[in-house]
Amino acid sequence: MAGSKEIRTKIKSVQSTRKITKAMEMVAASKMKKAQDRMRGSRPYVVRALQIAMHVAKANTEYKHPFLAVRENVRRVGAIVVTTDKGLCGGLNTNVLRLVLNQHKEWRAKGIDVDYCAIGAKGVGFLARLGANVISQAVGLGDRPHVERLVGPVKVLLDKYVAGDLDEVHIFSTLFINTMKQEARHARMLPIPEQFRTPTGEVFKAEVSEGSWDYLYEPDARELLDAVLRRYVEALVYQMVNENMASEQSARMVAMKAASDNAGTIIDELQLIYNKTRQAAITKELAEIVGGAAAV
Repeated sequence: MAGSKEIRTKIKSVQSTRKITKAMEMVAASKMKKAQDRMRGSRPYVVRALQIAMHVAKANTEYKHPFLAVRENVRRVGAIVVTTDKGLCGGLNTNVLRLVLNQHKEWRAKGIDVDYCAIGAKGVGFLARLGANVISQAVGLGDRPHVERLVGPVKVLLDKYVAGDLDEVHIFSTLFINTMKQEARHARMLPIPEQFRTPTGEVFKAEVSEGSWDYLYEPDARELLDAVLRRYVEALVYQMVNENMASEQSARMVAMKAASDNAGTIIDELQLIYNKTRQAAITKELAEIVGGAAAV
């Protein structure tokens, strides 16, 4: 059994760790509220943008935008991977990266090449270890995402898609369900899907019969569709980063609370061992004193 000095040192060490985890829990709780408000505030805009993009995809227009054209033979795809820059947030990154790994293996088994855009330092490191082809990245986004920091890396994939070098563009991210639950998801972003599921579980479909209607475009279909559909992509990526940041702060708060509680349990156990060790030392000293007195 360790001596009293070693046990006291261990208790002080765990107490210091608990102070750090408790402080991190409080910081994450403070940031979580702002991140959730920002994420919930932008959800209606993104849902409406997706609905408009889906209806436009079903419209009959003389101009077919590349974002709407489904390509039969998929030879190369692009993937946007959204993760965090920092760790200590439980299994948040592990879940989404496991999804990426499984899909990457499936694509490679089919002979499909993949180009990646990594948003977040954890994703960059994972894809580097995987040996994946990362053509763009965005790291160090801070606690509040900015669209101008995201548009550049994502535009690299969009340009390759428009040029015909990519046949599909997918996105991997974490959706915020509630403070205790975050869900890793994979979805096709381009070409525009005919249905999608919102974070609240609602499923929207572009259910319009062919040849029954069309939009009136001003000034023309090409210019308007290009602006609307690119705005859809920007809004979707921005929302996914918002969702990921809200999930990150929630997961970090829960993880740090669990760490603080575990540290408290360890301290109680060490304190009990210390008390037993100290009592045994006192009993031994008393026995030696009584034995010495009896001998005299």
